[in-house]
Amino acid sequence: MRTIAVINQKGGCGKTTVSINMASALAIKGHRTLLIDMDSQSHCAVGLAVPEEQIEQSIYDILVSHSRGEPIRLSEIMWKISENFELAPASIDLAAFEQQMAGLVDSELCLKKVLDSVKRNYDYVIIDCPPSVGLLTFNAIRASSDIVVPVETGYFSLHGLSKQLSTLNVLCDQCGQDINVMVLASMYDIRTKMGREILSELRKHFSERMFKSVINFNTKLKEAASLGQPVSEYDPASKGYKDFQMFAEELVSTDAQSQRVQAVEALQSKLDAISASADELLSSVEPLDREIKVEDAKSAPVIADEIKVEPAPPIIVKAPVVEKAVAEEKSAIADIAKEVVAEAPAVEDIKDEPVAKTIDDKLANFYGVRQIDDAVMFVSLYPRAESVQIAGDFNNWQPGKLQMEKISGKGAWQIKLPLGKGKYRYRLVVDGQWQQDPYNEVTEMNPFGECNSILEVH
Repeated sequence: MRTIAVINQKGGCGKTTVSINMASALAIKGHRTLLIDMDSQSHCAVGLAVPEEQIEQSIYDILVSHSRGEPIRLSEIMWKISENFELAPASIDLAAFEQQMAGLVDSELCLKKVLDSVKRNYDYVIIDCPPSVGLLTFNAIRASSDIVVPVETGYFSLHGLSKQLSTLNVLCDQCGQDINVMVLASMYDIRTKMGREILSELRKHFSERMFKSVINFNTKLKEAASLGQPVSEYDPASKGYKDFQMFAEELVSTDAQSQRVQAVEALQSKLDAISASADELLSSVEPLDREIKVEDAKSAPVIADEIKVEPAPPIIVKAPVVEKAVAEEKSAIADIAKEVVAEAPAVEDIKDEPVAKTIDDKLANFYGVRQIDDAVMFVSLYPRAESVQIAGDFNNWQPGKLQMEKISGKGAWQIKLPLGKGKYRYRLVVDGQWQQDPYNEVTEMNPFGECNSILEVH
């Protein structure tokens, strides 16, 4: 289980937006993902349409119960957002957590103990931290293997980043943990000169600690949050969706890289240990030519008296056998290590590997528009939608006449229409919201300033 804390002392940097959409992107890729809200403002619940009045227990109750030795199970407060995606919500009670835990031993380990009990249930845990460095943030750091610092590409964010990274390094040192701290550029507006300059400066000064992925400024991210949805559900065709899919790809690729490096290091350590043991063993073994001289001495009494020959220890006879066995073992381990290294790309290759193969490329094999004989099949993915309709030239733009059918528990919707040859314009209506087909790249602008999806039947 990989635990990632999203931390920034500065407000307005898109921390909660990053947390929600990072968790959603990882869940879409098939990873069991848990989002924990450690901010008393409970913005994660708001951004995922979880009714505040229905939250009976929060992460606060879990942490306090563990400190009292009467632990509540984490599953008792969980909200299922979508497949592979669960939320542990916050509450206003977290504001009093630090004061309530003052003086208690190991108060900074409460969250770590909670997560240790469920580490087999999740692949990723994302922790949305409050905009301050207090006991709640310290709990998140103690429980984490990684820290992501989202940074708005503005002047004041750049000015305070070095100080913030220094603070996090001090906290990590106090914890005695080796935590990977990385910077994520967010809310980047390529249209502005300042945005481009700030991003350039970030990459110049923090290149080794920055993700290659960038979260661009995108109104769809704000609209999605206002409607209580991740951008993956609100508008899978948006730039914000693609940015977070690329970010998720980069996160997962670092896992693969780490596993390969660990495998190589483990084999190398084993090889070094065997080599050291072999060298120590061989150093205590008499060489083969010494055995011959001793045997000669036994057959020549005069020489034997001069050199005072002692009975040869049994290990002398085994020296050639030991030497051969050790050599074979070293060779076998070395061959395995070479195979692993050969299969694993170099670190430079992994860093420079393009992350263009996003989830969009994979979904293109399953979702979209296809002509099947004398009919056209429309297939799309909306995991949390209650209804998906289609409206276009072929039904006089009346969505009520064509309701798509939900065909899987994963949220796939489809409809098959008998359409003749010609060019058609259409849009999807998801829970009353009109939008273009996210899996059809062919579009054109309509009179309302939005895009219609285009289909040509041959």
